[in-house]
Order: sequence, then structure tokens, then C-alpha cells
Amino acid sequence: MRSEVDPILIEIKQKMPGHDRFIGSWACRGDVNIIADVGPANSADKLIGSLTAMGISRIDFILLTHIHIDHSGGLAQLLDQFPMAKAICHGKGIRHLVEPSKLWHGSRQALGKIAEAYGYVLPVSRERLIPHTEPRIRGLKIIETPGHAPHHLSFCFRGHLFAGEAGGNYFTVNGKEYLRPATPPRFFLKHCLNSVDRLLAMEDQPICYAHFGQAGSSVRLLNMFRDQLMLWENIVREEISGAQSDLVGRCAERVLREDPRLEAFQSMDADTRNRERFFIANSIKGFAGFLQDNG
Repeated sequence: MRSEVDPILIEIKQKMPGHDRFIGSWACRGDVNIIADVGPANSADKLIGSLTAMGISRIDFILLTHIHIDHSGGLAQLLDQFPMAKAICHGKGIRHLVEPSKLWHGSRQALGKIAEAYGYVLPVSRERLIPHTEPRIRGLKIIETPGHAPHHLSFCFRGHLFAGEAGGNYFTVNGKEYLRPATPPRFFLKHCLNSVDRLLAMEDQPICYAHFGQAGSSVRLLNMFRDQLMLWENIVREEISGAQSDLVGRCAERVLREDPRLEAFQSMDADTRNRERFFIANSIKGFAGFLQDNG
């Protein structure tokens, strides 16, 4: 039986093909009600509807792992719905939530039509935001985990690790595990590896991903992810040393062929494969940019 403090994964459905079971929010109920990440602006009403259907009428804190619009885009709507709530995010990300025009511009450049589907980010009042260095909440530990984003945070709360995308994207396809890096440009491999090691130094616990699911052992999954990062670095480094034409395409074919953690790709439906090809390519671009800048 689920205890009241066990986290519940809420799928935030999107209208885009291939985006089923891809974006989620985690809800923890107890003496303190907390949710981790809120999804895009255009689907905020769906998250609010799910929380209402669960009987959640009070949220104390919203934990933002980072301010990318598929994680923070719906924040203004959630805070309007739950006026008692405050959001905890990296202190350096606060200005982008208060005045989101730069965040929106960067999102459109990086994601194109996907950003348009996620929706424009509405501004949030500064007084509703708490810098990550300030909270003193019983049972909550905040860990700086840059890599996927410069201002990425992970949260430990009551025996569960909410890793955002610090450990990649993880879900199952027909019972098969699928693990993929989330390393978009600008990517800094050393920072990402340091963040993984920081999480590995903690006790083993269930790990909760924003994209999209939970695994029972953070140590097992983070070690898998660390090995995956090193494999992708090696593949991209080898391909950079060769012909420059279609670098991303060549790397994508190799990781799909050589990385056993991507084996479940072949079991996906066509729309989901198209989504994953987009994000695989984006992650490869992050590795390529890092290696071209750092040799």
C-alpha cells in the first residue's frame, strides 16, 4: 500500500505526436505537500486538473529542478491556482522566471516548433520564488547538479531522489529500460560528471525522473548513466576526427547501434522514435560543441 509520503508521478499529456508518457510532475503528500516540476505552460490546466482529481487543494512548495520551459513553463498558472504555494529554484534562475522573455527566446532557438507547442511562459512574482540556498524544510536536501542546464538542481525528499534531468531521461518501453543523455548545447561534460558523482555519493534510493518514470536504485541508474556519458563522448570524439559531413547523423546511428541502454528504441512506435531522434541529435550537438571547444 502506498504511504502518504510516497511520490506519485502525474503524466502531463501533450498534444504533440510521440509525447505520451514523456513529461511528468511528482507529487508528495503529507504534513508538507510538495510537487517537483510543473511541465509546460500550455498543459498547466491538465496538471491542475490532475491535482484537483487527487484531492490536493494545498501545495506548500514547488520544486523546480531547472527553468527549461518543459519543467517550469506552467509555474505562473500553478501559483495562481495555489496561492499559498512558493517555488524553490536555483537563485540564478529567478530573474528568468520573473522576466521570461530571454528564456522564451532561447527556448524557441533551441526547440523550434516544440517550444511553440509547449507555450509561452508567463512571468512569476518575485515574492513567490525562494532561492535554493534558503529553504530549511524538514526532510528536504537540495543538491546543485549542473550539466543538463547550468542552474540545475536535484532534490532528496523523504527517501527519494528527484533528479530532473541530471541523470538523463529514463523510462520503460514494453518492460525494457531506456536511458538517454540529456546534454543539449551548451554542454560541459566535466560539470555533468561531477554532478553525477555528487549524487552517487549519496545513499542509494529510488530515483524519480521528470522524463519519465522511477527506478528503484539511484546508484544503479546513475552508474549506468555515467558509463553512457563516457561511451557517447568516445563515439563523438572519434567521429569528429573524421569527415565533418553529417556529423550528428553518423553519431546518432552509432549510439543507436552501440549503446545497449538505447536498445528499447527499436520497440517504440514511429512517433516516439521521431521524438527520440530529435533529442538524441540535440544531445550529440552538446557533446560535439564541448569537444570542439575543449579538444
